[in-house]
Amino acid sequence: MQRQTIGSLAVMLGPAVAVIGVFIFVPMLLTIWLSFQNWSTQTGFETAQFIGLKNFFDIFSNTSIGRDFKGALVNTAIYTALSVIIILPLSVGLGLLVHQKHVKGGVFLRTVLFSTYMVPMIAVALVFSKLYSPTEGPLNQILGWFGIGPQTWLSSPNTALFSIVILNVWQQIGYFTVLVVAGLTQIPVSLYEAAEIDGARADQKFRTITLPLLANTMLFASVIAIINAVQVFEPVALITQGGPVNSTNVLTYHIRRVGIERAQGGLGSAMAVTLMLSLIVAIVALFAFFGRKGDRA
Repeated sequence: MQRQTIGSLAVMLGPAVAVIGVFIFVPMLLTIWLSFQNWSTQTGFETAQFIGLKNFFDIFSNTSIGRDFKGALVNTAIYTALSVIIILPLSVGLGLLVHQKHVKGGVFLRTVLFSTYMVPMIAVALVFSKLYSPTEGPLNQILGWFGIGPQTWLSSPNTALFSIVILNVWQQIGYFTVLVVAGLTQIPVSLYEAAEIDGARADQKFRTITLPLLANTMLFASVIAIINAVQVFEPVALITQGGPVNSTNVLTYHIRRVGIERAQGGLGSAMAVTLMLSLIVAIVALFAFFGRKGDRA
C-alpha cells in the first residue's frame, strides 16, 4: 500500500520536478560552476579552466574590473531602494483611494492604473525617451509653463538614474496598487465599525487596523518590488546603454556587457552569483524585519 502511494506521488510530482530541475536548478548550478572557471562565452564548456575564487577577487579588486562592478552594484542598490521607497507608499495611497466605496468609479480607476503594467516595456521606454527629450520633450515644456527651467533628465549623470526610476514607478504602480486593494478587501469591515463606535479618528484607524493587517501584503509586495527592481534591464538597454558616464550602468546590463560583449563568461557568472546572493540576503533581511514587527504586534 505504501509502495503504491510512493509510486503515485512519483508519477504526479515527477513531471513538475523534472521541469523545475531543467529550467531552474540546472541553469543556476551551471552559473555557479562557471563562476569558478576561466571561460569565454565564445567557446564550449569543455574549455573552462578551474581558477577557484579568482573571478570573485577580481570583481571586488581595485582594478577597472572591480571599479566597474562596484559602480554597477551601487547603481543597482540606489535604483532598487528608490523604486521600493516610492512604489510602496504610493501604492498604499492609491489603493486606499480606489478602495473607497463611496467614491464612484473605483473599478474604472483600478483598471486604468493596472493598464500601465500591461504596456510592454519597449513601448514605455520609447515614450519616456521622448518625454525626457531636453529640447522637444513635453515634460520640460510643462515645467516651462511654471517658470521652471529645462531639466537634464537622461542627459546628466546626476539625474539619469532617477529618471529611469520614475519610468519604473509609472509602469509598476498599477500592479502594486491592485495588490494593496486585494489586501484591503481582506480586512473585516467590523473592525472599522467597532473603531468608529469607540470614536477613533481616520488616522488612528489607519495606524491601528489598516497597516498591521496589511503587513503580509506589504511583505509580499516588497519582495516582488525588490526582485523586479534588481532585474531592471530593458529601459537601460533601450534608452541609456548604461550612460551617461556609467550613471545608469546597473548590474544586469553590466553582466551582459562582460559576459556577452566581452565574452568573459566566468567573470560574468561570478557577478551573477554575487547578485543572486545579495538578493537572497536582502529578502532574508526583509522577512526578519517584518517578522520582528509581527512579534512586537
